[in-house]
Amino acid sequence: MTDTLSPTTDPEPAADIPPEGQHVLTQHVALGRVIILVNPLAGGVGPNAAEEAAAILSDYACETTVVALEGGQFDAQVKHALDARPDALFVLAGDGTAGTIASRAGPDGPLIAPLPGGTMNMLPRALYGTADWKIALRRALEEGARQRVAGGEVTDGRFKQAFYCAAILGSPALWAPAREAVREGKFGLAWAYARRALKRAFTGRLRFSLDGRADRRAEALVLISPMISKAMDEHTGLEAAAMNPSDALQAFRLAAHAVFDDWRQDPAVTTKAIQQATVRARSRIPAVIDGEPALLRHEAHVRFIRTAFCALAPDPPAAEDSV
Repeated sequence: MTDTLSPTTDPEPAADIPPEGQHVLTQHVALGRVIILVNPLAGGVGPNAAEEAAAILSDYACETTVVALEGGQFDAQVKHALDARPDALFVLAGDGTAGTIASRAGPDGPLIAPLPGGTMNMLPRALYGTADWKIALRRALEEGARQRVAGGEVTDGRFKQAFYCAAILGSPALWAPAREAVREGKFGLAWAYARRALKRAFTGRLRFSLDGRADRRAEALVLISPMISKAMDEHTGLEAAAMNPSDALQAFRLAAHAVFDDWRQDPAVTTKAIQQATVRARSRIPAVIDGEPALLRHEAHVRFIRTAFCALAPDPPAAEDSV
């Protein structure tokens, strides 16, 4: 006599249905263990951000660690988080801090999720399309996938900084705060920033060389990553946009484009794809690098990085033009 095993009638548990009260994690990558670094002193974060982040993360079925960054312990805390090799490392801090951590992670490190905790938030806006860090955190957890992020690097012999959205070199770098003020509805402040930028116009034109070609002159050179470039479809290089207003009237028109809409539409702007650039000036070069102001030396170099780091972001990313 042969026993026959009949199939069980008990239903299998549904693996994709979370317990009541929990949200569904992304299906694109495994997020078993995540770490979030929080800088409570950053302008867009707030003193209770660590507790608020922990509360949001508790809605998801993953192991989480929340770390409040401290001034004297910053390097050690970042190194410890990277060495822990989590599935994703969230960063709730200013633009500079997020960029530094992404640069340290590199292409072989954990997935980085830079949340909007700074002033301009260029990279988080490009990835998540929002300046609200709580919305960005949930989008990364629920819709995130592995995204290769290209970028660039600016050096001047002493200074070195990576960027993943844009670097603006020259006096029009001062227009960036004006555009941010417009975004926030602070039109009086935007006008004050624009007037300051116009006062600096024509005080020192740049000489620049693209991919080793002959020097050209411009009021400013903007170098834009493929992630947010409207002129490039693939990671073929940085979009280099030269600004060349010939008089005060053109400069005012270009400033208006820079503040209120897409400045690439202005006839005083020309663009092309490049791998590297050298910029020179008689005086020091003002710059805004992913929203962070800088004052470079008389000569600076820029190079394209095809894969700077890997982000946890929706596919495709928001790619908001935040220049």
